[in-house]
Amino acid sequence: MSRVTINKTYKIYIGGKFPRTESGRFYPVTLKDGTVTNICLGSRKDARNAVVAARNAFSGWSSRAAFNRSQILYRIAEMLEGRKAQFIEELMAVGASRASATEEVEASIDRCVYFAGWCDKYTQLFGSINPVASSHFNFSVQEPTGVVTIVAPERPSLLGLVSSIMPVIAGGNTCVVLASENSPHVAVTFAEVLNSSDVPGGVVNIITGKEDELVEHFSSHMDVNATIYCREKHLNLIKENASLNVKRVSDWSDKDWFKDGDDPYLLLETQEVKTTWHPIENIAGAKSGY
Repeated sequence: MSRVTINKTYKIYIGGKFPRTESGRFYPVTLKDGTVTNICLGSRKDARNAVVAARNAFSGWSSRAAFNRSQILYRIAEMLEGRKAQFIEELMAVGASRASATEEVEASIDRCVYFAGWCDKYTQLFGSINPVASSHFNFSVQEPTGVVTIVAPERPSLLGLVSSIMPVIAGGNTCVVLASENSPHVAVTFAEVLNSSDVPGGVVNIITGKEDELVEHFSSHMDVNATIYCREKHLNLIKENASLNVKRVSDWSDKDWFKDGDDPYLLLETQEVKTTWHPIENIAGAKSGY
């Protein structure tokens, strides 16, 4: 008897788990060879659940030592490298050539390593000691903004996803990501990499579905602190919704992720500046209280 192949079930990723969408809906995506895959059609409830998971994970992730976050991002790169052949095959299944798929996977691995290196360095680069007229030291340092929603690029589906997530979590934020609508397969597989890379549950949550349906919920949720938009047609809607609770909106729709992704300034898009005043010894030599 011939063996029946076990086809992969593509689920969403919320809170470190792989649930099916709460609505039970799906939408078909046809691969290059004609195979039809059923992809979870994420709902508003899925987005809300993901934001709750991201908020619960934020305090633990943001308080981790920067070096530890660096180790975890590097571990993501290691796991991607180990599954390189699988990702190449999945990109080829949706129409990429072997050469372009290989280039994209390798660039994604390198992007993880790049931001792993910045985890414990960007605060020194972007922080400052400010001159003031009083007897104080005045320090400005970067701190994570909180929960970030990301509408990842349609193409390149893997490199765009990785490039939009890495600067967000490298800076101590947590995120909810809408994967490519037409090529979501690698996003689900990337979630499997995250799940085996010591990334705490809830730090990255990945939802598949329709941009037209979900983009409003990503930008209007009151417990979201920032939104990154990497596509083209809904930027004005996002800005309008973001004004309801003064979210920060970043427009990354014009990025060439093969060229523009190695940029430490992407970290600043989801950072807030905290300024601290510290008293110093006064002119008479007496010390102020600490």
